[in-house]
Amino acid sequence: MEHVKSDNKTAVTTFILLGFGNAPELQIPLFLVFLIIYSVTMAGNIIIILLVITDHHLHTPMYFFLGNLSCLETFYTSTLLPRMLVSFLTGDRTISVGGCYIQLYCFGIPAIAECYLLASMSYDRYLAICKPLQYATLMSRRLCFLLSAISWLCGITVMTLLISLMSNLKYCGPHEIDRFFCDLAPLINLSCSNTTLVTLVSLTVSVIDSVPSFLLTLLSYISIIAAIIRIPSSDGRKKAFSTCSSHLIVVSIFYGSLIFVYVLPQKESLREVDDIFSVFYTVLTPLINPLIYSLRNKEVKRALMRVVNKCGISK
Repeated sequence: MEHVKSDNKTAVTTFILLGFGNAPELQIPLFLVFLIIYSVTMAGNIIIILLVITDHHLHTPMYFFLGNLSCLETFYTSTLLPRMLVSFLTGDRTISVGGCYIQLYCFGIPAIAECYLLASMSYDRYLAICKPLQYATLMSRRLCFLLSAISWLCGITVMTLLISLMSNLKYCGPHEIDRFFCDLAPLINLSCSNTTLVTLVSLTVSVIDSVPSFLLTLLSYISIIAAIIRIPSSDGRKKAFSTCSSHLIVVSIFYGSLIFVYVLPQKESLREVDDIFSVFYTVLTPLINPLIYSLRNKEVKRALMRVVNKCGISK
């Protein structure tokens, strides 16, 4: 750990990300596991992005949002996993204060944007199922671009504000972060400065970013389920539910992990479980989302087969 003397206190200039460092014998196996996860995640999300761009059958609001979701997850997976892979190989778990802020900034933007994007996708499914006759008019291309731009803009605005406030914090005590990445709460807790303002602002923006989007998603699916139940034929109910089941699974995994990590009280006895859920929403969710959408979505599978046939790979 590096220190510099400032105002008669020893200022911390680097942090140690504890992560999985307490099991030295597992570093190489963990490297291989996370390398495979990273490779499959990048390949899956990039394939979905390319399919949405190139296949005109997927030029609809639902797949436009799906392509944006894959962009988000490609971005923040690349923010976290490459550095983790290096630490597995080298054993170096240190990161500078500035580097920590950069990682938090680059991870926080897509994480916040995903809350808004999932809400937009829920609203899209609500219109498609509950207001099918007005769907094309209400969910216009202009509105799709606007909702997507707002998602990214909210992430950038919030993280710029938070990092600006945190840049004034000093660190002069413990320097270990009990995560494999730089998270907001540990960085605030480790500071020896007055953190009242940044804590208040972070709590406020967390509530503003997560609660309305979660409630919109919840209300959308309550309306969707109520509409599906009223469909008289079983085939009609099955078809209607199939159009939103993939998104419902993704939303449940995303918010379920976030609630466990950030909302439930932190207990020492649950620390290892908490670490597992941190891995789940930061690493595994971007991995399984393309699999869920590709395996459960006929249009995506058809688009993939059309590409395969064009390339002459299929028999």
